[in-house]
Amino acid sequence: LGLALYTGSLCMVSSATFLYHDYCIIGAGPSGLQAAYFLQRAGRDYVVFERSHAPGSFFALYPRHRKLISINKRYTGKSNSEFNLRHDWNSLLSHDHQLLFRRYSRDFFPDADAMVRYLEDFASLLKLRIQYNTAIVHVTLERDGQAWNGHYFLLIDQDRQNYKCSSLLVATGTWVPNVVNFPGSEYVEGYETVSINPEDFAGQTVLILGRGNSAFETAENILGVTNFIHMVSRSRVRLSWATHYVGDLRAINNGLLDTYQLKSLDGLLEGDLEDLAIIKDRKGKLHITLRFYLENRNTSAGIDSITLPQDELDNFATRAPYDRVIRCLGWKFDFSIYNRSLRMMPGKGNKKYPQIKPSYESRGTRGLFVLGTASHSVDFRKSAGGFIHGFRYTTRAVHRLLENRHHGVPWPSTVYPITQLTNSIIKRVNEASGLYQMFSVLADIILLRENATAFEYLEEYPVGVLAELEMQTGRKAPNGLFVVIMEYGRNFSGADKDVFYYNRAVGEAQHAWQSNFLHPVIYYYKHLPTESEMRLRPPDWPLPRPDAVHHIVEDFLTDWTAPNAHILPLRRFLENCLSTDLRNFFAESCFLFTFTRQKLPPFCQQGYVRMQGLVGSEGLRRHAVEAGLLEDYALTDFLGDRPPDSREGSQDQLLRDHAIPVRPLQHLVNAKDE
Repeated sequence: LGLALYTGSLCMVSSATFLYHDYCIIGAGPSGLQAAYFLQRAGRDYVVFERSHAPGSFFALYPRHRKLISINKRYTGKSNSEFNLRHDWNSLLSHDHQLLFRRYSRDFFPDADAMVRYLEDFASLLKLRIQYNTAIVHVTLERDGQAWNGHYFLLIDQDRQNYKCSSLLVATGTWVPNVVNFPGSEYVEGYETVSINPEDFAGQTVLILGRGNSAFETAENILGVTNFIHMVSRSRVRLSWATHYVGDLRAINNGLLDTYQLKSLDGLLEGDLEDLAIIKDRKGKLHITLRFYLENRNTSAGIDSITLPQDELDNFATRAPYDRVIRCLGWKFDFSIYNRSLRMMPGKGNKKYPQIKPSYESRGTRGLFVLGTASHSVDFRKSAGGFIHGFRYTTRAVHRLLENRHHGVPWPSTVYPITQLTNSIIKRVNEASGLYQMFSVLADIILLRENATAFEYLEEYPVGVLAELEMQTGRKAPNGLFVVIMEYGRNFSGADKDVFYYNRAVGEAQHAWQSNFLHPVIYYYKHLPTESEMRLRPPDWPLPRPDAVHHIVEDFLTDWTAPNAHILPLRRFLENCLSTDLRNFFAESCFLFTFTRQKLPPFCQQGYVRMQGLVGSEGLRRHAVEAGLLEDYALTDFLGDRPPDSREGSQDQLLRDHAIPVRPLQHLVNAKDE
């Protein structure tokens, strides 16, 4: 029967008329809208399919108790929009500054209805091409050598309308509830349908299955009206401030931890849910037992004939009966609509996400990319890729990869003289939101030009595909590169870690490698790492072992602009890697170097020798002398016994004097080099 149905569907597909688009996006949630925005700005042919009548339908129902746990920090003390996105976890990326989430809510933890309004405005004001009330029910492949990826994606909606696409972007999120089946699981209420009115739980005893934010959110809502709440899960509670993973339990929902540890009846238990069983007695009470007690038993014979754990262990933890059992186990990806030809497989470690590469492309099918929450397998429990403030940047990265692959548009980059290397890094680590939110996953890449006279700066590239950089970006890296990334300390994060211990922070530059909090790390490679080196990198390292590495010491204010603690050690590291001098000099120093050195520093080569630079004055020179930056000999021999008020004019005359031409000096330097 299955073979007949499959064959029938193929026959129907082969005889249908298809509506074609270069790009098809399934889902008009945040990641789908973000992808549509970038495609529209690039002028590409795309369509978004949304099964509901409006974008962001997930947020119309979830979270059930309507309070988001993504922060909406409206004030940072700074006006830099890129920096402010570090603390805005809800806004999508766009050119329209009116489409910032802080204009939709004043709450630090906003109401979910504000997110629904925001996504509706984002879609309508930017005129994104979304086809609502269209549920894609089947996706398959059609082999074609002329297609971009060697095949087309064929989509069928609920009305049997057919679509054909060259690239498929899956942005459906994870919306199928996780359900554990065990004897008596029919008595369990799901998070998606349970009442959110606290009065419905007044005087009741409740067991919650799960230990994530949805479980604690549900407990928080009824904490003040229940007799007591027990919570059971196979793993111990993970606190986000200890793991530094925003998907773990957040402080806004952890009231049950107080009532548990402060002896107020509520409690947490660990156990495998598949080993449980629930028995309902004549009064409607729910009793917890273990599955093996029910083996070879007739459960319909009544509770009196069934052995309960308390019959053998009279202090069994869950011996008290419950009025309600609520399942809060999160969600998983919907694999049901994808034909086997697409080879969309659950992940090996975490089966709720599909298997994808670090480039967010499916491991089974070229041209199929997974965006948003469903792409979280790349950085699960490591970074923020499963949340808006993370996947808005990974979605942009996927768009840039597609632009290079299909349209010959290289990854955006900027070329600077080597003298701007230190400044460029300092600027990015102090402002960039993508590096900050997607720490250990996205990195800035600095490609060195020949003889290290200039560099090319690429922003927010996925480090998991660093070995493929030249192919994925259209940029060349023959002369070495720096990788700028943000990291936490190696042994600082974990469910069992005490992150508040005394002397937890490092303050001195010489101990920067021991920094615990999020801080910039710069890797230097003489050659682009290979695929083999990426596979064999040390455990928990985002990158292979480099030729040199530098940690910028952590900073309490996350402000890495201190001249001695941050900038000077970084500049010396870069100088050691490049065997050059990256300091800036006054014109007098460059003038002196032309006569005393065989090779001028890059700043003098690219500035003074080319008749560029800052025009000096007596006040500026005197300030440099007093600061110890310049020796006080520049004008002494020239001025002799002239009165003080004539010295400035003499200096200006000297600077304008063409008797010391620039071109012969350049010839002199070249002669010395030779």
